[in-house]
Amino acid sequence: MKRILFTLLDSFAILISFVWTFYLQNGFQITELNSFIITTWIPVAIFVQISIFNLTDAYKIISRYTSLWELIVLFKFITIASLISSSINLILNYYQNAISFLLNAHLFNLFFIVSSRLSIRVYFSHFHKSALGIKTLTKKKLILIGAGKTGEKISREILNTPRAPFEIVGFVDDDISKKNKKLHGHVIFGPVSRLLKMDVHYDELLITAPSCTGKQIRRIIKYCELTGKRYKTVPTLVEIIGNNPIKLTDIRDISYIDLLGRDEVYLDLDSIENILNGKRILITGAGGSIGSELVRQCLKFNPAEIVCVEIHEENLFNLELELNKMSKGTMIKFVLANVVKQNHMEKVFNENRPQIIFHAAAYKHVPLQELHPWTAISTNIGGTLILSELSSKYEAEKFVLVSTDKAVNPVNVMGATKRLAEKLIQSINLSSKTQFSAVRFGNVLGSSGSVIPIFQKQIKDGGPVTITHPEMTRYFMSIQEASQLILQSGALDEDGDIFLLEMGKPVKIDNMARDLIRLSGLEPEIDIPVVYTGLRFGEKLYEELQSIGENRVKTNHTKIMILRDGKNLIPWTSMRKSLSNLLIEAESLNSDKIQNILIDLIPTYQPRSFRAISQEEEYKIYPIEGKA
Repeated sequence: MKRILFTLLDSFAILISFVWTFYLQNGFQITELNSFIITTWIPVAIFVQISIFNLTDAYKIISRYTSLWELIVLFKFITIASLISSSINLILNYYQNAISFLLNAHLFNLFFIVSSRLSIRVYFSHFHKSALGIKTLTKKKLILIGAGKTGEKISREILNTPRAPFEIVGFVDDDISKKNKKLHGHVIFGPVSRLLKMDVHYDELLITAPSCTGKQIRRIIKYCELTGKRYKTVPTLVEIIGNNPIKLTDIRDISYIDLLGRDEVYLDLDSIENILNGKRILITGAGGSIGSELVRQCLKFNPAEIVCVEIHEENLFNLELELNKMSKGTMIKFVLANVVKQNHMEKVFNENRPQIIFHAAAYKHVPLQELHPWTAISTNIGGTLILSELSSKYEAEKFVLVSTDKAVNPVNVMGATKRLAEKLIQSINLSSKTQFSAVRFGNVLGSSGSVIPIFQKQIKDGGPVTITHPEMTRYFMSIQEASQLILQSGALDEDGDIFLLEMGKPVKIDNMARDLIRLSGLEPEIDIPVVYTGLRFGEKLYEELQSIGENRVKTNHTKIMILRDGKNLIPWTSMRKSLSNLLIEAESLNSDKIQNILIDLIPTYQPRSFRAISQEEEYKIYPIEGKA
């Protein structure tokens, strides 16, 4: 029925176009139409155009949602139809001024058909009963901060979505050349500072500037807070995977990652797809923050199979619930298993024969591992040993170890075990067909045990916010950024190397805590007290990214470097024997023996776990100058 109605409507549009063109060329004189225009030209034009519309996608377009893309499609089909029908008509019968006549008829035909489609869209968006009902709803009046590409997309989606809970009032943008101009009919009032002087009613502010630096975002937030209005933002460039368009549903509250202002991660999608597409992938620790994000991002490259290994039942169950909606053509297996169990992992490898392994399973809470070093040895080293040997045995293509900056000049068991795991994969790589590598980076925002959730809970409870030391600094990156760069590192054609992710500048934990308090609408020391508790066992004031003797080598990716230390590679037979002795000693649950063996294996390891060190001495051991 719909197709018949549009056929009649378009036929009428062609008829009107020809009649209107004829009278236009005859000075609007009421003269009889040439008989061949009535009997030949108009029927031919109608037949050709309606035939093309039926044979193509022209009548599959939902007119109430007509966009620029649909208009371009219509323009293409109408033009093709006009060229064909005009050629036929010129052959059948020539008419004085025929070329100009047919050109004008084509233009009027375009105008009438496009107008009909747009009229339908306007009707459904503004005058249909569903749209009229939406207009009665109370909508929040919104000012967008940023009149660039993202601001344009968000404003267009709001205009095109009658049920959107927002109504745009206007924009502010620091680009002076945009002042007083209009975007989608809404004025750009001027720079962000204009917010404090605007005599315009609005309810909320939306920051649509994902490419801003941390400093710029802080400035914008300052002005937003001074207005006393609520403010939100859109995802950062790091969060926008695969250039997915930003949608209204992506609007969220400001988070700490926005204040970091990390640059966009540019991925070599082709190289990642080459190693993941159609492959069998194994991810350990798949229920954790990094592991689960690795699974999500691997899915985008259409692997044949992903085996998710996780020891925590609840984490694995939640991951299964989420991924069953995303899997598409990829087979996903959920395996409840422990990486330190040889028979568990042997079964997984034997049944699935993984080609790519991302090893993210690890114990990583520093103070807990200081008190229970045997668990760190068993998982961080024993688990890595089992997986490495199985990867080599079953001739996997790549093995990527997720490491940490705590492995550099470690002072705690957790860092020492991760450093030994790095040396382990470098050693086995010397004699294996599998390409082994490690990826080293700093703290991950929002990961399990991350300081931010702890601070947020303390703020929610009314304080105090506890910080171990006022000068403590750490490197931070988002879960999305870390996972993307792990995949990119795995795609680089290097083996036996440690990849170092570019972490930006270290962040003071004290500044972070105070920023989080302010993001909650409170003031540090006034609304929420800040308390310094002193360094815990195994903690350093600052972390490092590179050990002495490691040479930093650039790669084709600006955010990934290679650390090479060819002088200290240990033959696999010697490494395997040392690791076996360490794992045996770990069974004794003797912390002192474990630490002594770690010291022998890792010369840069200087344990400070069980020494009673006063806060004053900590200042002396770790000079503050130049470390903030």
